[in-house]
Amino acid sequence: MTTRIFRVAVRGVFDGLRPEQRAELLARAAEHDTLHAAFTPGGHLSYDLAARSAFTFRFQESGEAEEDILAAAERAEQAAKAWLTERGYGYKNLRSQAEDLSQAPLGKRQRRAAARKDA
Repeated sequence: MTTRIFRVAVRGVFDGLRPEQRAELLARAAEHDTLHAAFTPGGHLSYDLAARSAFTFRFQESGEAEEDILAAAERAEQAAKAWLTERGYGYKNLRSQAEDLSQAPLGKRQRRAAARKDA
């Protein structure tokens, strides 16, 4: 059986941040910039608190069957909740979206590479 790679985005909104929490997040904004966002096994948090209070965690998960995507999304959501709770950050409207990369359409470069390999 082959291993499937899942990308899970967990989105939400910071809620009820105290001034010191907001200042802490703003001070660390450079390491959580959306331009540096990546899907990682441990999860990567990105936000632009100066613009809005929304955030996104990006997780890379894996499984062996198509139905494992549901468990992967649940693990990612629980990990995001744990991270926020450990730091005392309030949040609301948490939702996740998962994608099975084995089912993702090939991009233009990938199609060309596949055509070269088959030729």
